[in-house]
Amino acid sequence: ATTTTTTTTTTATAAAAAATTTTAATNTTTAAAASARRAFGSTASRRRGSGGDDGGGERFLVTGALGQIGMELVDGLRADYGTDRVVASDVRKPRGKRILDSGPFVYLDSTHYPGIARIVVEKRIDCVVHLASLLSATGEAKPEEALRVNVMGLHNVLESARNHNVRVYAPSSIAVFGTSTPKQNTPDECLTNPNTVYGVTKVYLELLGNYYHERFGVDFRALRYPGVISADTMPGGGTTDYAVEVFYAALANRKYKCYLRADSRLPMMYMPDCLRATRMVLEAPRDALTRCTYNINSLSFTPEELFAIIKQRVPKFDFEFDPDPVRQAIADSWNESMDDTLARRDWGWQPRYGIDEMVDEMFDLLSAKLESGVPVPPKQ
Repeated sequence: ATTTTTTTTTTATAAAAAATTTTAATNTTTAAAASARRAFGSTASRRRGSGGDDGGGERFLVTGALGQIGMELVDGLRADYGTDRVVASDVRKPRGKRILDSGPFVYLDSTHYPGIARIVVEKRIDCVVHLASLLSATGEAKPEEALRVNVMGLHNVLESARNHNVRVYAPSSIAVFGTSTPKQNTPDECLTNPNTVYGVTKVYLELLGNYYHERFGVDFRALRYPGVISADTMPGGGTTDYAVEVFYAALANRKYKCYLRADSRLPMMYMPDCLRATRMVLEAPRDALTRCTYNINSLSFTPEELFAIIKQRVPKFDFEFDPDPVRQAIADSWNESMDDTLARRDWGWQPRYGIDEMVDEMFDLLSAKLESGVPVPPKQ
C-alpha cells in the first residue's frame, strides 16, 4: 500500500544490460548497508542471535517494507537482529534482490486480518512495525482507498497484537495538525484538526493505538514523522517529496519546478535521523515512556532556503515555483516545527544532522549512485 520508484534499464545487448544491472545492484546494496550503519551504529552483538536461530532477540514483521522508510529500516533491523528475524512484507513483488536476498519476504495485505494473524503466529513475531499506508497527496487523489488501507490495516494489526501478545510500532505524521494548531514548536498535546484524509487516518492511528494500550495492554508506540529526505529510496505521494526530487534535478543539470511556494516552511528530517529515532523509541523500555505518541523535531526550512544551499554547491542549478493547489493547501495546513521535549527527556532523542550536513551527504551519495548507472528518476 506504499509507493516506490521502479528503475528499468534497457540496453542494446543482454550482456550490457546484465553488467549495468549488476553494477547498480552492488552499489545500491553497499549504499543501503552504509545508510544502516550511519543510522544505527554497530549494535548487533547486543541483539541478534546467531544466523537467525533462537539464540536471542525479537522477531519483527514490517508491513509496507518496500516504501521509502521500510527499505532502509529493514536493512538496519536485519543487520542488528539477524536476517531471519525480520520478515519484510508488502502487496507488491520487490524489484531487485535487495529485500529478497537479505531475508524473508512475504506477500501481505494489511486489510486482511487472517493474513496478518497467520504470519504473526507462524513466524513467531514479537513486534509488528506497521508502515503500510497511503500518503498525503495520494490519499487526496484516492480518499476511499486511503481510508481502507490506513484505517482497516491499523485495526487489523492492533487486533493481531491484542490476540497474540505482540508489540506495535506505527508512525504518525505532522499531517495530524491543522490550521488551528500552533505553527511553531507545536506541543505533543494540542488540537489536531487535519484537512486531509491522510491526516484524519493518522489521528485515528494515535487515538486507536492509545485505546488499545489503555484498554487491552497492547504496547503501542508512534512518532509523528516530519517530511523525510533519503538518498536511498524515492518518496511516493507525499507533500514534501520536492526535498528529494530537487537533488536529482540539480545533479542532472535540470531546471526544477517546485509545486510549493518558495516560503512554505515545513518540518523535515534526514533519513538516518528518522531511522535512528524510530529505533530509539522502538527499543526504549516501556516504563521509560510517558505516552504512546511522540513529536520528533529536526530540520525546518522552506523550498527557497533549501534551493539556495543547493545552488551554492551547483551554481548552474535553476529552479522556479509553480504551486499545485492541492499540495499547497496541504502544506499550508501543517506546522513549521515541533516541540520534542518529551522525546528528549524520556528516551534521549537528539538529531544529528543539520541542513548543511544533510545536503552535503545527499550530494555525495546520489553522485555515487548515479555514476554507478542508476538512471535519474523522471521529472515529476
